[in-house]
Amino acid sequence: MPLSLRRIAAVTSVAALFACKPAEDPVKAGSVEAKEITAKAYVYGYPMIAGYREIWQLAIDTASDRYGAPIGRIASEHRLAGPRDRGAMRPQNDVLLSRVVMDLRSEPTVLCTPDVEKERYFSVQLIDLYSYNVGYLGSRTTGSEFACFLIAGPGWKGETPAGIKRAFTLETQLAVAVYRTQLFSPTDLPRAQKVQAGYTVQTLSAFTKAAPPAALPLPAPPAYTDSALGTEFIRYLNYLLRFAPVVPEETGMRDRFAGIGVVPGAPFDFPHLTEEHIIAIGLGIKSGSDAVERQRSEVGTVANGWRTAAIYGDRAFYHGDYALRAAAALEGVWGVDANEIMTETTILDSTGKTLDGATHRYAVTFPSGELPPVRAFWSLSMYDTRTRSLVANPIDRYVINAEMLPELKRNGDGSITLYLQKDAPGGGREANWLPAPDGPFELVLRLYWPREEALSDTWHPPAVIAADAGAP
Repeated sequence: MPLSLRRIAAVTSVAALFACKPAEDPVKAGSVEAKEITAKAYVYGYPMIAGYREIWQLAIDTASDRYGAPIGRIASEHRLAGPRDRGAMRPQNDVLLSRVVMDLRSEPTVLCTPDVEKERYFSVQLIDLYSYNVGYLGSRTTGSEFACFLIAGPGWKGETPAGIKRAFTLETQLAVAVYRTQLFSPTDLPRAQKVQAGYTVQTLSAFTKAAPPAALPLPAPPAYTDSALGTEFIRYLNYLLRFAPVVPEETGMRDRFAGIGVVPGAPFDFPHLTEEHIIAIGLGIKSGSDAVERQRSEVGTVANGWRTAAIYGDRAFYHGDYALRAAAALEGVWGVDANEIMTETTILDSTGKTLDGATHRYAVTFPSGELPPVRAFWSLSMYDTRTRSLVANPIDRYVINAEMLPELKRNGDGSITLYLQKDAPGGGREANWLPAPDGPFELVLRLYWPREEALSDTWHPPAVIAADAGAP
């Protein structure tokens, strides 16, 4: 997370007291310029380092409770998410997740997806090291039939072999694929797991049964710590940039970053800079951190208390807006394009008061014919505001989704009211109950493969009504 003013002030003042001039100070810019460059470099590098935190925990640090599989191997979550699950992305109970971190330096990777029944939504999100969403596979984009896809790094000049439906060339040598497989219900778990088992990841040489190129050992990855988004951000950014050859439109910017020691693969030792540069870079980090926080607070549109933030995409989508890219990573690293999954969130009721299960009962009513407009499915989940985790409850229900419609009780006019409260609503309405915590909570409505009326901002979720403000 970005740094607080108190924390950065403490870091810069203490470090300055113990600073000693290194043999060669890597910071060539003067103090005023160094502060300005640092702020821009921090904004630029924030999403890369936030993504590295996920890569470190999921595919490198075997001691992490989130570790799944090493780089190059797919790891799937085969169980329903629960209140104990944590992560940069909010846990979900409507899809099963699979992930693979790809090292594309020596040769491309081939991802194959199995035949999937057309009724079951699935997607594979391709993300480069910059955190750009460079493409999607699956129901919306490439269909539900068996297919194989080639994922190549920058500079690859080989031929696309037979049997490849589509090839993607990325700008970075490390990349991530995030798979989402729809789960119809808890009893559907074995069938969804079977789909996951059909996802395969292999090198191009393994796919073509050719001799593999010489292996390239991964340069020793630094252990992720909180300082990665603080005083050590340049050291982590320098490590990551070795996998991100400069693109033409960033040449001038990257050359300027070199003035504060941002150089791919170069060492960087913050405490041993000159006192002048320690203070300048520390203040630049604080300035960059503030810029990311400020941008995050300004993005998105609000209607009926629900916030829509369509802030994820590819390089063309951001069009050089690095602050927006960083704010998107702060909002939720590796977020999804709105045309794949539109996400609506709220922490407010219709009067603008914070949702709190300790003090109120709530309801949200979808009028007849006005359910979330989707081509795949929709789901409503609830999260504890303090932990961003699913809410523990006596009936182990963490989501209400489109697949549950036959079980939901309709009102006399055909509308559907969902009850959001800590105690059972009674009156035979338990099927429509999404249990709330004894405290603040957040609602997340996800539209998988949304229709145009959602994308064009002509449909919005209905407001959440407190019981003492007219809820049914």
